[in-house]
Amino acid sequence: MRSDLTKGPLLKTMLLFAIPMILGDLLQQCYNIADTIIVGQFLGADALAAVGSSFSLMTLLTSILLGLAMGSGTVFSLRFGQGKTQVLKEDILAAFVLLFGVTVILNIVIYFGMDSIIWLLRTPQELISMMKDYLYVIFAGLFAIFLYNFFAALLRSLGNSLIPLVFLAVSCFLNIGLDLWFVAGLHLGVKGAALATVISQYVSGIGIGIYAKRKSSDLLRFDSSTPLRIHRVKEIFNFSFLTCLQQSIMNLGIVAVQGLVNSFGTTVMAAFAAGVKIDAFAYLPVQDFGNAFSIFVAQNYGAQKVRRIKKGIQGAFLVSLLFSFFVSGLIFIFAKDLMTLFIDKSQTEVILEGMTYLRIEGSFYFMIGALFLFYGLYRALKKPGMSVILTIFSLGTRVVLAYTLSTIPALGLKGIWWSIPIGWFLADAFGLFYFVARRKKLFDLSS
Repeated sequence: MRSDLTKGPLLKTMLLFAIPMILGDLLQQCYNIADTIIVGQFLGADALAAVGSSFSLMTLLTSILLGLAMGSGTVFSLRFGQGKTQVLKEDILAAFVLLFGVTVILNIVIYFGMDSIIWLLRTPQELISMMKDYLYVIFAGLFAIFLYNFFAALLRSLGNSLIPLVFLAVSCFLNIGLDLWFVAGLHLGVKGAALATVISQYVSGIGIGIYAKRKSSDLLRFDSSTPLRIHRVKEIFNFSFLTCLQQSIMNLGIVAVQGLVNSFGTTVMAAFAAGVKIDAFAYLPVQDFGNAFSIFVAQNYGAQKVRRIKKGIQGAFLVSLLFSFFVSGLIFIFAKDLMTLFIDKSQTEVILEGMTYLRIEGSFYFMIGALFLFYGLYRALKKPGMSVILTIFSLGTRVVLAYTLSTIPALGLKGIWWSIPIGWFLADAFGLFYFVARRKKLFDLSS
């Protein structure tokens, strides 16, 4: 099934395309949330801290594959909008080879550099053994992550956002069932939680690959007429590298902040582990809406429908703003109830610190919603470098302010939490300024 996003009502077309993406990534978050809830409830705060700290590292490394897949998907969308089927086939082959090679390299680096990575995270001594147990298993799923993100990016670039949702739904429920069996039933500890996640990831990765091969065989049939062209690999890399860099910088900043948080001890680590999961789950819909918006813009840019893009921009920002305000209200009201999903009610210090984090971050989701739209817009308009610049504004400010403000006695930990929305604000301001100043050149189809 393929959908042409260059036709039909603007908001309806975007929302119908975005909703399966949003639901799909919400389910993907369930992988780690299921781990966190089950680990926190059955294994305690120390295990929760170890798994939560590992999540930041895992997110950083998988962001490399995600960035390459997103960049490749944008190229696929442009080719689809242009109607260049043969070039699209060559780009698909080039992107697959590129992502496969990067996945191999990541696995080698990770397993040989595990001790150094754990040291950089400033992990408390009592958690190192548990963290290693989790990481050695969880990183075995990198190839599954590569498969899923590549084929999901391909299908979405062709206008099919439903099938990635279907495979994630199956693997999500499988993950939750395996989590309960391995952790609560077989008592495999954090290794069991990681194993459940990896098995589920391979189900979704292999499954979506088989589906794509069967339903898009015309694009995935490679013979002498579709050779591996090095200049296509370079083209995909050049376009995807900046998207990959953006995703990596984004998560590198999170890891840098994680190291600072770890220095405050296990209680704060556990609060941050739960808070980050809730936080990410809350603003994930606007993040995915930004990715769907990017594909919408890319297809229309390829089809040279500038007027449709401009109208789409107005509608997208309005939808993101309204949704963000709604979610902010829910997070502020139910912060305590959400924290108790991850940690026992008796852990009052962990819950109170997590509530503080959530209420500060949750009040400013409209800023991160706008930022995701700017990322998607500039990526689709062949300006992925701007997404990198905006990420540096956001994350660079976050890291510097986190380390600075946390040393002020009156702020302490709150200084870390406040540094994040300040970074969002500065990035949004620069993104808007650039758009207003360069609007004519951005929509110049001759460039």
